[in-house]
Amino acid sequence: MNPGKRALVTGGSGGIGAAICRRLARSAVHVYIHARQGIAAAETLAEEITTAGGSASAVHFDVTDPQGTRQALSALPGPIQILINNAGIHDDAVLPGMRPDQWHRVIDVSVNGFFNVTQPLLLPMIRTRWGRIINISSVSALIGNKGQTNYAAAKGALNSATKALALELATRGVTVNAVAPGIIATPMSEALFDPADIKRLVPMARAGTAEEVANVVGFLASEEASYITAQILSVNGGMA
Repeated sequence: MNPGKRALVTGGSGGIGAAICRRLARSAVHVYIHARQGIAAAETLAEEITTAGGSASAVHFDVTDPQGTRQALSALPGPIQILINNAGIHDDAVLPGMRPDQWHRVIDVSVNGFFNVTQPLLLPMIRTRWGRIINISSVSALIGNKGQTNYAAAKGALNSATKALALELATRGVTVNAVAPGIIATPMSEALFDPADIKRLVPMARAGTAEEVANVVGFLASEEASYITAQILSVNGGMA
């Protein structure tokens, strides 16, 4: 589908990120699997993908560190043509009891991390006249969620940045979209939702899978999605 192209997946060692890495690797893309703390998991995933016949390698940097991020990206050979901004964190609390560091850290990873990673990659991507930028958002940005004002704000900003950047790049062969998952069966979501909550909140009465999110990302990263840009695609079982 995209032979010879290079993809970077931030937060690639986590549940959804790993599924996205595997999906892209099946399309003959070389995948750079980014991690900050989970570098061992990223290296294990890269080995798994390589053993299965794909091409992948792990990269390590902190998306909230502008200089460190720029240095790490400049060390990658060749332009990145598929960028998946998947790195994000939860630090939940109702706003009256939220500490300033909880607010700033969540915003820093999702919003400033988006800028720190994306901005240095844009001109090299534009010069190839082909690119896909896919930002991983959340249903929380669309309908809100109690205890996640910081997370909803961060992902809402990402949605708005998606639409604005898509307009800037629309004539350059680069599409920019976001995918907004709902409740997805990952270790993170299992700590937040019990089965009764899922049946109550999700019209389809089940959690989604990381692979279902990855399949949408894989489509948006393909040639077949060349006329889709500035969109927020929901993968949430009917929640919004």
